[in-house]
Amino acid sequence: MYAVIFRATVGEQDQSYFDTAQAMREIAINEYGCLEFVAITEGDQEIAISYWQNQQDIRRWREDPRHQHAQQQGQASWYKDYRVEVVEIARSYQFPK
Repeated sequence: MYAVIFRATVGEQDQSYFDTAQAMREIAINEYGCLEFVAITEGDQEIAISYWQNQQDIRRWREDPRHQHAQQQGQASWYKDYRVEVVEIARSYQFPK
């Protein structure tokens, strides 16, 4: 399993941002096999983590034209900066079992 970690400094986030974020989450889950998507903003910092079965699904998602358009909007106004990391999950456990 893999996780994509998106960390950003927030810029101007208008209603268009929230609508686009919701649409991107639904497309990732419904069309590209994203298993889970969680995000939180605290102050001007945002972190979003999405979980995936394989790197091929992540790559297909990254190349989706709608996702690329959203990235362009993010770079233009929604974020001051961001960083994306793709990591392989070596171990996972939970409470309660």
